[in-house]
Order: sequence, then C-alpha cells, then structure tokens
Amino acid sequence: MQSVDFTTLIAVCVQLRNHWLPARVEQVYQWDPHRISLGLRTLKKRGWLTICWHPQGARICLGDAPPKLKDTFTFSDQLRHQIGGYALTSLEAIAPWERVIDFQFAQRPGDDPIWHLYIEIMGKYSNVILTDGQKNIVTVAQQINSKKSSFRTIQTGQIYQIPPALTRNIPSLAETQQNWQERVSLIPKSLASQLLENYRGLSPNIVKEMIEAIKLNPQQTTDNLTQENWDQLFIKWQEWLTIIDTENFKPAWTNQGYTVLSWQEKLIPEKDVNTLVNRYYTEQSNQEQFKNLRYQLNQKLKNILGKLQQKADTFIARLKQSDEADLYREYGDLLMANLHQWQLGMKEIILKDFITEKPVQLKLNPEKNGVQNAQSFYKQHQKLKRAKNAVEPLLKEVLTEINYLQQVEQSLIQLKDYENEQDLQTLAEIKEELIQQKYLKDPQKQEQSRQEESKPHIYVSPSGFEVWVGRNNKQNDQLTFRIAGDYDLWFHTQEIAGSHVLLRLKPGTVAEDSDLQFTADLAAYYSRSRQSEQVPVVYTQPKFVYKPKGAKPGMVVYKKETVLWGKPHIIANT
Repeated sequence: MQSVDFTTLIAVCVQLRNHWLPARVEQVYQWDPHRISLGLRTLKKRGWLTICWHPQGARICLGDAPPKLKDTFTFSDQLRHQIGGYALTSLEAIAPWERVIDFQFAQRPGDDPIWHLYIEIMGKYSNVILTDGQKNIVTVAQQINSKKSSFRTIQTGQIYQIPPALTRNIPSLAETQQNWQERVSLIPKSLASQLLENYRGLSPNIVKEMIEAIKLNPQQTTDNLTQENWDQLFIKWQEWLTIIDTENFKPAWTNQGYTVLSWQEKLIPEKDVNTLVNRYYTEQSNQEQFKNLRYQLNQKLKNILGKLQQKADTFIARLKQSDEADLYREYGDLLMANLHQWQLGMKEIILKDFITEKPVQLKLNPEKNGVQNAQSFYKQHQKLKRAKNAVEPLLKEVLTEINYLQQVEQSLIQLKDYENEQDLQTLAEIKEELIQQKYLKDPQKQEQSRQEESKPHIYVSPSGFEVWVGRNNKQNDQLTFRIAGDYDLWFHTQEIAGSHVLLRLKPGTVAEDSDLQFTADLAAYYSRSRQSEQVPVVYTQPKFVYKPKGAKPGMVVYKKETVLWGKPHIIANT
C-alpha cells in the first residue's frame, strides 16, 4: 500500500485550507480503532474529514459519511466532548518538512485557539493527539508509555512535544546544483537511496517518479551518471520543489497507485487530491478487509466442515454395524434351534443356516450355557436396533448441517477476489449469517447491520430478460421469498449446493428455450459443480419453493420442477 508522503499531505492540506476553513465541528464518529471522521459545516457546504492513524494507511482527507452504527469508542467520545461545536480555524505543519499537522479549534474565526489536534502521519508511529491551548495532552488515540518507546512518550497529562527532529538536509530552491550534486554523489550507492538518505520530505514513490521521469533506473548507482543525467535530474528536483512552493499539484491515477505530480505518461487525472486519497485508501482498506475476512471465514468453515464430516463418518460406521442387527437375531434363533448340539465349555459352534444350509460359525462365551449365549445374541440385536433408531436422525441432522455449510462455502468460492465494495458487503453479510447461526462469535455484538444491503449479480438473457443470481444465503432467501414474482422462474442445481437464480419475466411474456438454457448455465456456474461438463439444474415457479420450519438460510425444498442440463463452461468462456 502506498503511504501518504509529505508532498501528498501538503496537497491535501492546501485544498482543505482553501475550501474548508473556517468550518464548524458538528459531529465526531470513530469507525474502528484507527479511524475517525469529523463532521464539518461551512457557510456553503457540509462534509466529513477522515483522520486515520493506521500504520499502513495513515492519512487526512475528505471522506465518506460514516455508517449509522453506534460509536462505542472512548477516544471519539472525548473528542466530541472537547471540540464539538468549535470552529476549525487553522491547519499548519508544525515545522518545515514535517508530516505533523496542527488542527486549531477556537470559539469563532479570529479567536485564539482553545484546542489543538496534532495529527502525526508517520507510518507505524502515526498518532492523533488533542491538547488544550497550553499544549497539555487531554486525550490521545494511542498512549505511548516508556515500555513502548524510550525516546518519546505520549500520555494524557503530559506536555505535548513534537517528534524528534529529522537529521537529513532540508530541500531548498536556493540550493545550487553543485552543492546538491556533491551531496547526492558523495557515496557511490543507488541514486534512489542517496536521495532518500540525504534530504527530508522525500518518499520512495516521489524519488521513483523523479528518476523515471528522466528515463533512468532508480537502482542505478550515482557513479554511473553522466553530467547530462545530473542536469536533467536537478531540473526535476527543482520542479518538485516548485510544485510544493506554488501549490500547483496535479492528482492522477497510476498503474501502481496515485500521484500528485503527474510526471508519468498515460495517467488518469482525478478532479482533486482529497477524492484521490479517499478513493485509494478506501479501496486498499476494503481489499485488505476482504482478504482477511474471507480467509477467516474460509478457515472457520473448513474446520467446522471437517469436524462435521468426522461426526457423519462415525454415524455412518455405526449404522453399518446396525445393519448386522438382524444377523444377530438369526444367530440367536439358530442357536436356540440347535441347543442339543451345545456342549459345556464351547467357545464356538458350527451350525447349518436355516435357508442355505451353509455352515455358520458362532462365537460363544464358554462361561454361559446355550440359552444364555442365545440371549446374548438377542441382546446384541436389540442394542444395534436401538442404535440405528438413535443414529439415523443424528446423521440426518449432521448431513443437513453439512449441506448448509457447503452452501455458505460455495458463496465464498464465488467471492474469490475483491472487485468493488459490494464484494466486501456480501462477505460481511455471510459473516453476520454465521454469527446468527452461532458458528461465529460476535465480539462487538453490533445491534444494527450496515446501512445498505449487498446486491445480487444481474445478467441479461438472450431475449433480454434479467437473470438475478444470489451471492450469499441472505440474498438467496431474498430472491426466492421477497423478490420473486408470480411470473418469474426459479432455478437451482439439483441436490448440489449453489446460488438461487431468478429468471425475471414480465406479465404475458414467455421464456424461450435459449433463455431457460442460459439461466440453467448460470445456475450451474454458480454452484459447487462449476468444473463439471454438465450439471443437473431444476426450475419451477417460485410459489412451489418452500422453506421448511427451522431451516437455515438458503435451505429450501421444491416441487413440480423441470430438469435441464446446465453447462457452466459456457458461462466461464463468455
């Protein structure tokens, strides 16, 4: 993930200073342990300022409105109490080329600041600190004690001290090329590392852009540069400083991330820096959340399914033993009919089968007589018969649970890669479902769900009808029992875990064979049999689809169905 460097931070602050000062703080909301939003209102507009101190995504930018969920964090509660209703009157870097911004709050524009919110955008050392006008720390996002840092502690009640000063040189437009070149070329190391080690305010991305803009390799050593190379690089160096000095930033998207310099070719411009930064880090954060959450859910499902399969195998083994119940009864009958052949101390006896007359060897207990041994066979018969009656419903219950979890697992298989915010929302709904079904614990015990629900995949059939495909069990139930109309057709793979699929038909319209086949192909593609050549798919009217009492999400029964053969490879190749 690309870090917010000094150049990007200044570009964001320039836009905020020009368009959002002064602004009244109306609300404070904390999204998670590393991000808050300040609700700002000017005379002309309202917006949300995102402040994040996550080690990989620390930033300041205008962002999205927070969700309508309860905020239970102490830090945001303290900020609401202290700066709520105050005016944001100024924001300035605390020192030249430092990535620490002082947000100042006063009763009204022009007054002396009553509160200072110091936002330190410094990678893993990022933090947000609120002080009063005398710089006494009132609250802090992350308390830093002497055990965490021997150089600088940050705790409530202390006087705020700025981070230790950087030892590298301060970039300046007044510096001559000769002096600059001597510093950078002093040691014959890579050009990129020499620039980073000698000057403040640079980042690997800025240096890379600067060097590649003149068609050089950042790893090229300084002793291999020609004077023409040095001349071109110094021009870019001064161009960078001029952009910062004149605040003439040009935000754009690159193949790897974003830039505010626009030195590269084939860039996609963005309207402003705040939109650029917010979109980039929102997407990066969503991707990271998606990846972690999908892995968590996938591992949990694998563990649960593994245990359930072991339980099912045990029950099946017991049922297999129970199938021998009638055999033990026959053994008892056989022995009772041939008691005259039993002799004292026998450990086994060979008797002829009633029907086949083939020899049958019976194991006997030498301490019991013939009748007692026959009774043992009858008791074993009754025991196995009772076991069968007890195990069959347990096996059915386990197999139903396995079928349900395989349906959930299939939803995860479909959500292999993150593409947009809907993917993350769909994954979150799967997690909520597993929490509701008691497969996962809810550490936060959220009382409300997200504002918006995820949306199904929507395709268009050859005749122009919409085909809706559920992406998780919540969507499957909604499609089948809330959205499906009287004229629609409901599709699902036959006895195979997969998505519920609706062919949406308007009154008076009839689906062609090509529409039915297309929908069947989709149902096959979004199932556990995606890799098969042909998959049996049933379709029926939604009114013939039922949810049994107590059934888990996505689990249904149906009747009056018609079977088609879906071909998932056709969808995969389109």
